[in-house]
Amino acid sequence: MGCSDKAKSFTTRSASETQALGAALAEQLAGGEVIAFTGGMGAGKTAFTRGLAIGLGAGDVASSPTFAIVNEYTGRLILEHFDMYRIDGWEDLYSTGFFDYLDTDRVLAVEWSENIESALPEGTIRVDIRPGNAENERQITINGWKGAR
Repeated sequence: MGCSDKAKSFTTRSASETQALGAALAEQLAGGEVIAFTGGMGAGKTAFTRGLAIGLGAGDVASSPTFAIVNEYTGRLILEHFDMYRIDGWEDLYSTGFFDYLDTDRVLAVEWSENIESALPEGTIRVDIRPGNAENERQITINGWKGAR
């Protein structure tokens, strides 16, 4: 997937719309992409990742990997869903196996990516999710997605 320097902003008004945006991105993935999420607790990162899994043909299987650190979903591509919320330093990061997944044909979805910013590879697709004006509204900014023009 080619990267773009342009950011594209989207507004979703429900968790299902956030999922649909994730599914749209998934349709363009070729494998090997790293998708780094930022946004507060309950922002919609897992809903977006659920959309990625659905779009990759893994089904409605994604749940927050908070206690497992990483969940794996298999569709046309393997999606590795990381939660870096509790990662504090390089030793913690190495223990997740994160580096073993880089440079593979797997798609890595990384929640709380700000905790591992210096470990993210060049070409990372960045997804920032913020609350909107209404209760279920989200402002989503995507950098590096070739479909986000």
